Amino acid sequence: MLPALYSLKAMAPEISAAATFLSKFLRTRGRISDRQLQTFSQSLQDLLAEHYKQHWFPEKPCKGSGYRCIRINHKMDPLVGQAGECIGLSNEQLFGLLPSELTLWIDPYEVSYRIGEDGSICVLYEDTPAGGNGQSAGSTMQLVDSRISCKDELLLGRTSPSKSYAMMTVSS
Repeated sequence: MLPALYSLKAMAPEISAAATFLSKFLRTRGRISDRQLQTFSQSLQDLLAEHYKQHWFPEKPCKGSGYRCIRINHKMDPLVGQAGECIGLSNEQLFGLLPSELTLWIDPYEVSYRIGEDGSICVLYEDTPAGGNGQSAGSTMQLVDSRISCKDELLLGRTSPSKSYAMMTVSS
């Protein structure tokens, strides 16, 4: 049981980055109160932590990546749907607020997303392990403000980002 508790703590920054990212869509596209956004974000974080607790491998970050992938593509991701239900949003309402095609990968040390099937992959959160022992080095944490065009496309509601890739990092 102790390894699972360590894993829950270890995955908190990545899960928080993913929940914040999805919450921003609800904030910008819907009439959702701050309290509802907080409830959605916390519910999603709790659901993801429970779902991932046996599938988080800091020593092998790619292991289990498919299991930890949030996918919206003509079908609502069940965990996002459950978090939406906590604030009274149906899957249909969520489809109206979130991109119609979204893939969000939540892996140890990195959270990235793609909008559209042919879109570029943009990094939301990035960290590096300390000393190769699978533990995160808190002082090296970086939030990645994805490429300017990714941000612009999110605001414009495009379903497929352009192919160019450049990123700007913001130190915390």
